[in-house]
Amino acid sequence: MISIDYQSKLPLYEQIVQRFQTLILSGALPPGSQMPSVRSLAMELSINPNTIQKAFSTLEQEGYIYSVKGKGNFVAESTGLAEQKKRTLMEQFRRLVSYGRELGIIEQEYEEVIRCIYEKGDSHD
Repeated sequence: MISIDYQSKLPLYEQIVQRFQTLILSGALPPGSQMPSVRSLAMELSINPNTIQKAFSTLEQEGYIYSVKGKGNFVAESTGLAEQKKRTLMEQFRRLVSYGRELGIIEQEYEEVIRCIYEKGDSHD
């Protein structure tokens, strides 16, 4: 279902959170669908179940999933999560561009970097 990069400096639980956020926000995991069990995902990824539980707790706190006692975890109804994430990302990008301007980075340099990122694909380096 998801893959993680064991060589990444990003903690495993954060990688799991990010992967599920992407799946949920893109609609690949629609509202109401059941999440994999903590145990099965831990076995699939060969990591400690506590790591999965920490990631699921974070997703629940952020409103991406909800828990049903005895049934498991389910994808929450989208209540503007995608728009909220997009606004946050755009604000971070605005700050980055503003800082870059102060350092003398020009628009064409940003365009080239963005083009390279899109061409490179889903690399998290």
